[in-house]
Amino acid sequence: MKDFLDFAYDARPMRVVFRPGAALTATAGEVERLGLRRVLVLSGARGADTARAVADSLGEVCVGVHAEAKMHVPVEVADRAVELARTLGADGCVAVGGGSAVGLGKAIALRTGLPLIAVPSTYAGSEMTPVWGLTEDGAKRTGRDPAVLPRSVVYDPELTLELPVPLTVTSGVNAIAHAVEALYAPDTSPLIALMAQEGVRALAGALPELAAEPRSLEARGRALYGAWLCGSCLGATTMGLHHKLCHVLGGTFGLPHAETHTVVLPYALAYNAPAAPGAAAAVARALDAEDAPRALWALARRLDAPRTLAELGLKEGDLATAAAQAVSQAYANPRTVTEDGVLTLLHAAYEGTPPA
Repeated sequence: MKDFLDFAYDARPMRVVFRPGAALTATAGEVERLGLRRVLVLSGARGADTARAVADSLGEVCVGVHAEAKMHVPVEVADRAVELARTLGADGCVAVGGGSAVGLGKAIALRTGLPLIAVPSTYAGSEMTPVWGLTEDGAKRTGRDPAVLPRSVVYDPELTLELPVPLTVTSGVNAIAHAVEALYAPDTSPLIALMAQEGVRALAGALPELAAEPRSLEARGRALYGAWLCGSCLGATTMGLHHKLCHVLGGTFGLPHAETHTVVLPYALAYNAPAAPGAAAAVARALDAEDAPRALWALARRLDAPRTLAELGLKEGDLATAAAQAVSQAYANPRTVTEDGVLTLLHAAYEGTPPA
């Protein structure tokens, strides 16, 4: 058990604006505060209309809208965006949307050093981290660099009102995964523990309400608040088995990001719980439950979220390959990561059986 009186914590240099309507009323102010004069607005195809509305709010400062962000940030997509930013002479980027849009903004920041402003429309949490990811030749590479951390984040619950219920719930559980893994990270701290438990509590309370009443702005605000806290936890700690496994499943097999996190989370926590009982107990308290892995599995079931890797499109024959890739590189994790252990975990997640 880690001694919580022995820790280090790096405060991230970031400004957060949080209020309904902020996307169209506060983003221009954040651009001005950073002294930017030629801003490229980024989004995916699904969020293009919102991105154009944000671009309109920027006026002449916006030099273009690039709505080509893709899941897992394929390197060829990043290459095109970097080239466009350079061609337009952009001095900064505004990423509007979910993790794919923010991830594309990070790829540009990593290559060019341009400052990034994030305007999230999902609960992915990427906007709070210095973590970048690129997918090339069927493999997803990730890293950490302070250059990719957004300078400002504009949280607007109104942007999430049109988020479909299936994406709402999986995006929210994805955020919960950030907090869960942060609780047993080797560089966790008392502040992380507080943020993680509050973030899990906020999301676990808001998501069932949003499944029943998707346009509740109050519940949307609580969910976005929870996602902010959970993303902050991810940004301040080291990722372990859960995130590494999801990166393999997404980067190599093309599984959808948030849905994969939703399916894997209960099983990854069950795998690590014997070696991290304090973290499992903290998650259980946040969920007002006795058994954290089973409570997370039951939450996904209550939300009618995906619960098996099979329904996400993974083939049973791919499980062994995924397990081998997950153990191919060393990384911090409270329990020793073995190929047999991960394969057992993946089989359970493939079938959707309650976590043991």
